[in-house]
Amino acid sequence: MKCLVIYDIPDDKIRTKIADFCLDYGLDRIQYSAFSGSLSRAHQQELMLKIKRLLHRHGGNVQLFPLCESDWAKRQVI
Repeated sequence: MKCLVIYDIPDDKIRTKIADFCLDYGLDRIQYSAFSGSLSRAHQQELMLKIKRLLHRHGGNVQLFPLCESDWAKRQVI
C-alpha cells in the first residue's frame, strides 16, 4: 500500500532519526520533511511505533496517510 509520511519536528537530532527510519523502510524523500512509498500495514504500524517511542520525550507532529492505488495514480507531480 502506498503511503505519505509528513512531519514537523523542532529538534534536529530527532528529525534526522525519523528521516533515517523512513529511509530504512524504503520510503523516498519527496521534500525535506515528507516521504512516500509502499509499506504494508504491518510496516506502517511498526514505523509509527518506532517514531512514537522516539518522540515520547520530545515534541513533534508525525502523520502517516495510507493511500489506495487509484488515489496514488491520480497524484500530480511537477
